[in-house]
Amino acid sequence: MWQRYTFYDFRVIAHYLGVLLTLVGIGMIVPLVVAFATKEWEPAHRYLFSVGLALTLGSALRMARIEPGRLNRQQAIAITSFAWLAAALMGAVPLVMSNHYGSYLDALFDAMALFTTTGASIISQPDHLSYADSIWRLVTMYSGGLGLVVVAMSFGVFGAVTDSSLYDSEGHSEHVLPNVVQTAQFTIKLSLAVIGAASVVLIACMLAHGMTLARSLFHGVFMAVSSFMTVGLSPNSTNVAYYHSVVIEVVLMVLMLLGSINFSLQSEVIKGRIEVFLHDMEIRSGALWIMIMLAIFAASIAGVALLSNAPTMLRMGLFTFVSASTTAGFATLTSNQLNAVFPSGALLVLAIAMAIGGSSGSTSGGIKLRRIVIIGKSAIETMKITASPDSARIQTSYFHIGRMRLGAAEVKEAMTVFIMFVLVYIVGALAGIALGYDAVDALMESIAMASNGGMSAGITSAGMPIALKVIYIAEMWAGRLEFVTLLAVGIKILVSCKPRLASRAQKGDR
Repeated sequence: MWQRYTFYDFRVIAHYLGVLLTLVGIGMIVPLVVAFATKEWEPAHRYLFSVGLALTLGSALRMARIEPGRLNRQQAIAITSFAWLAAALMGAVPLVMSNHYGSYLDALFDAMALFTTTGASIISQPDHLSYADSIWRLVTMYSGGLGLVVVAMSFGVFGAVTDSSLYDSEGHSEHVLPNVVQTAQFTIKLSLAVIGAASVVLIACMLAHGMTLARSLFHGVFMAVSSFMTVGLSPNSTNVAYYHSVVIEVVLMVLMLLGSINFSLQSEVIKGRIEVFLHDMEIRSGALWIMIMLAIFAASIAGVALLSNAPTMLRMGLFTFVSASTTAGFATLTSNQLNAVFPSGALLVLAIAMAIGGSSGSTSGGIKLRRIVIIGKSAIETMKITASPDSARIQTSYFHIGRMRLGAAEVKEAMTVFIMFVLVYIVGALAGIALGYDAVDALMESIAMASNGGMSAGITSAGMPIALKVIYIAEMWAGRLEFVTLLAVGIKILVSCKPRLASRAQKGDR
């Protein structure tokens, strides 16, 4: 039986959504300062208005009176679910006021793609964006990559009500430290350290290629954040191909791979426990998965004329595959070139790689390697039980930051999320096919949205049907939350409204 939300629950949800909207408004101050510093007066007006709107709406929602105490799980999953939608709705305001979007829906599409780190964009010429707009993209990519709740927790926004319900409902599976607030703060510190070090390297590379210091600073930081947060956006229209640098591509690949590794495992390396990292099932299964899929991908593009020589094939093919398997979405080719150069078999391999994604507890999207391994081990256990005598007791274990026993609850969770991802992949693909797009392109685009991979097959554009824009926005939102949380909240809200509908019907009969 589904537990209904009470009126008090809705007040609590509204109050903390107001807190998060206030945080979004504070985040908009960063591009506002940049606009003033660079004398971009038109963006300055947009962000000044947006800051005021966010703070006003946030303050209004925060006025919903609540009693002191911890959030229960039902309230936490609702706050987490609607936080992403609220952030995207507000984040789209300064974007739609610019001349780069034809409608609010287009701006909302890009805002959702930024916050969910999907990296897809309707803008065809990001080179023409103001510095303020580019910085806003940077802020949304970073906060979305870490998780809105993680960012809020690290600043103590939730105060004494913070517990694991909020953290877990955003799709974070492990705690690096016993306290969730400390875990959130550790994640931010680790990400800043990696991004800082990578930015220095990228800035040096860009200076060596003749870029000015100012442009090198901007591009270096932007690409470091975009790659480690597995967003895949670039401040220019030709994406990574703009730099014409093998060294930069190698640095970006390293960052993408780091971003797709569980933060808990990275903390084990920092603590000097290398053996824990090397024996972990996600690292071992991930390495095996990448080698197998990379071999298939290499075989599928071996006959492509443009990739006939080994260095070109290694450079372009390896970068594209790493970008897809980490759900980053970077490309050295445009969407049209991707379709023209790669055969349908290669595109299908990239789609499958995006569909699975990287490790749990990372910035990567998709189904996650951990769930695939758990489902596989459960299947093997089932076969062992079938082939064993009734008296035999079969127990399966795996190594994930320590030896763990396979339980029914985690198998159920893994299967549920797996099925939901596959269903959404299929539904999104069928929607694209129904609207006249090629089947392989529609499947790849749907997977790119729901897995937050963002590697487009060419469908995403300002001219695509409105229905498809709405479907893709929903896929990005639900995929970032891994479906269960959002669907559970949706059903609970419908159940909560049912008695009211019934009482109205009874009054009508009278």
